[in-house]
Amino acid sequence: MSSDKTPLHNLWKAFDEAQFSPSNTLNLRESLPTVADARYRTEQWLRERQVSQAKKVLIITGRGNNSPGQISPVREGVQALFPLLRRRGVIAEWEEHTPGAFVVSLAPVSSLLNAPRRRRDRNDKMAPATPASIKGLERSTLDLLRRLAERSLEALGARVPEKFLEAEMLSKFSSLAAGTPPGPDGEQRLREAIVAALEQLDD
Repeated sequence: MSSDKTPLHNLWKAFDEAQFSPSNTLNLRESLPTVADARYRTEQWLRERQVSQAKKVLIITGRGNNSPGQISPVREGVQALFPLLRRRGVIAEWEEHTPGAFVVSLAPVSSLLNAPRRRRDRNDKMAPATPASIKGLERSTLDLLRRLAERSLEALGARVPEKFLEAEMLSKFSSLAAGTPPGPDGEQRLREAIVAALEQLDD
């Protein structure tokens, strides 16, 4: 019976590899993570793919054949994460690709700028942005953040005092820095997100 399924499995795998590049495929099934680790890795990876301006990605969770009740906790945990990430402006939609995989359509980076922040998002523990939050950023990052704030305020059609520009910089930083890892890698991703947002706003 397993020999009959193997050629079909290989065929679906070939289709997936043709449609999704390795960089746009997250295979959680191979590493057997905990539910918490799977959710964390999924969010980080989706945010990175969003900044890279990928359109659609594949997430393989496994169907849970070896799990109690043949229900994969990882699959259910990752699926439950999707509505939250849509509210946060990370993804646009998702659909079941196979019983053990999802196809996810990513939202444009500019969607992060308008995503509402809800108190009931219990897993969102990021502290509110303050002037101290951006004090340690590199000059190039601050310059990009300032350009993004100016570009956003220009859409209002009026000159805005400097104090409001700083508030807009903090607002944009809060939206784009959510979910980025600490350290140089996180700041690099923040710069990439700002550049992508600027490009999309200018389209």
